[in-house]
Amino acid sequence: MSEEPSPRPKPPLAERIRLFLIGRPKDFRDPRIFHHVSLIAFLAWVGLGADGLSSSCYGPEEAFLALGEHRYLAVFLSGLIALTVIVISASYSQIIELFPTGGGGYLVATHLLGKTAGVVSGCALVVDYVLTIAISVASGADQLFSFLPEALVEWKVTTAAAATLMLVVLNLRGIRESVLPLVPVFLTFLISHTGMIAYAVLAKGGNLPNVVAATAADTHRTISEVGLFATIVILLKAFSLGGGTFTGIEAVSNGLQILRPPRVETARRTMRYMAISLAFTASGLLVSYLLAGVQRQSGRTLNASLFYSLTSTWKIGGLDVGHPTVVVALASAAALLFVAAQAGFLDGPRVLANMAVDFWMPTRFAHLSDRLVTQDGVLMMGGAALVILLATGGDVRVLVVLYAVNVFLTFSLSQLGMVLHWWKVRKEDRRWGRKLAVNAIGLSFTGLILIAMLMLKFMEGAWVTVLLTGSVVALCIATRRHYDRVHAALRYLDDTFINVAFPPDVERPTVADRGAPTAVLMVSGFNGIGLHSLLSIPRRFPSYFKNVVFLEVGVIDSSRFKGRHEIRHLEKAVKDDLQEYVRFAENMGLHAEYRHGLATDPVPELERLGQEVAGEFPHPTFFAGKLVFTRKGFFSRFLHNQTVTKVEDALERHGLHTVILPLVVPANAPSAP
Repeated sequence: MSEEPSPRPKPPLAERIRLFLIGRPKDFRDPRIFHHVSLIAFLAWVGLGADGLSSSCYGPEEAFLALGEHRYLAVFLSGLIALTVIVISASYSQIIELFPTGGGGYLVATHLLGKTAGVVSGCALVVDYVLTIAISVASGADQLFSFLPEALVEWKVTTAAAATLMLVVLNLRGIRESVLPLVPVFLTFLISHTGMIAYAVLAKGGNLPNVVAATAADTHRTISEVGLFATIVILLKAFSLGGGTFTGIEAVSNGLQILRPPRVETARRTMRYMAISLAFTASGLLVSYLLAGVQRQSGRTLNASLFYSLTSTWKIGGLDVGHPTVVVALASAAALLFVAAQAGFLDGPRVLANMAVDFWMPTRFAHLSDRLVTQDGVLMMGGAALVILLATGGDVRVLVVLYAVNVFLTFSLSQLGMVLHWWKVRKEDRRWGRKLAVNAIGLSFTGLILIAMLMLKFMEGAWVTVLLTGSVVALCIATRRHYDRVHAALRYLDDTFINVAFPPDVERPTVADRGAPTAVLMVSGFNGIGLHSLLSIPRRFPSYFKNVVFLEVGVIDSSRFKGRHEIRHLEKAVKDDLQEYVRFAENMGLHAEYRHGLATDPVPELERLGQEVAGEFPHPTFFAGKLVFTRKGFFSRFLHNQTVTKVEDALERHGLHTVILPLVVPANAPSAP
């Protein structure tokens, strides 16, 4: 009678909860994976464009209220907003064409203006995307509580915090998985709000002559009372406070890597969808406020007041259908604002990853989870947004001021870089004049709004954004200096050990004695620290080890996860490195082999390879080189992933012993000659 196979042990409770919330690991080797995780133009419009479209829930309102008693200037404001959307969209389409790999404002500023401008732009984007999440969720809560009983308003911040946590979990599941469930919400908002605007124009169109006459009279009176310059300042202040309307436009250029190939064409199509829908909705709402004569009401947004005013007479057979229609419209607005936070979760971690690749941010932000998302970036963006929500009490008017400064700082740096670029290539590009004009107009619009925001709102809260962004820039500079010191030490090691030669007449074993003591050395690239570790083994254990097996795992991070060819290139590079180690060890008189793997997290893969080697060589001892800093602290520990320590713990669970070979990095590490 054959024995029944023993049941597979259940994973720990924490792992079962993680699998339930986030899902099972994705296979990066699946040839369909890049197609599966990328977004077509429509889904990109939902995931990235919702930020811009949803800003019509608060941007036009803030601009309209800022006009105060000069409300009829909103006619000029609506035209200016529509024009600005079109100009910025056109200028960012040129950025997409010039930088088809993505990176947006950070990459543009770095390449065209220099590293200093790049890190400032990158930090501004990171802070901006945190605020995108915070203001979108806070405004969503405002919309939601506009039609709920006023007694429940004390739960608004709690609701916003819960929505933020829900979005974190959703984004940890994956890019496409976080967007698909949101499509119905997006379409409901689009249909309900464009329908309301169209109805306002048709139903209240008879008021248009009065609005035109009142606009002319209000403009003349304002200029007469306060002067032309003061009138322009009033208009400019309102325009700048409505600047949140333009915030989602740059999201496409930052998120090109998640778009379906051909990426540039997909991005352009997405930009067209965004520009048309945003220009119509934002400017249409401003005109609708005037046509319907909307006034501010306590506990309601202007959009809620507008919709209730338009639908107050909607009845079918005596049954009120106006109120349910408004509830659907406002509920979709609330939900879309939660959806709009997706831009922060999709693009924020990507900016962090790009900066981490350049060592301005901790390298952990470039690493992918087993769901192929930058998990640490998602957690950081969600956590920071949660802190800001709680600190500001979810007050949208406060968040708008904090939000708008960095948006236009990044816009202005990007446009300035593009203007300089077109001027430099004017002899090579026949169309340089037209392209320069587009970016120059974009620069004048965004620069004007930035200056207005800083002048008019600096003491009302904009200084907080300046201080916060400056602090992030300072942290980035400290991070880069730390990594530069480490890289200098590694270059010194490379120069010291990489050219070490051994006499060619050393006897090279061809057959492994698998029963003999075997050194298993974990390496990361063919470099000085690996060779230093290899040379340290016979010095510490003279004539003891007869075999050496090298283990290396190629890490697939966000810079590598762009296509199948990148993964194949990485695997070839790993094999080439290991073959170099094998030749080096054979020159030392050792029998040498290697094992390799690819993974988003090297620890589980090294654990698997270690078990595999232990099954072939009964007497293994594992070795790993580790940089040790003379100045230890939380900061330096956070900047490094402690992979060696984690692998040591993992191997110990299987009874396998690891020897750490420390390499001290002094505070004054030498630079490579």
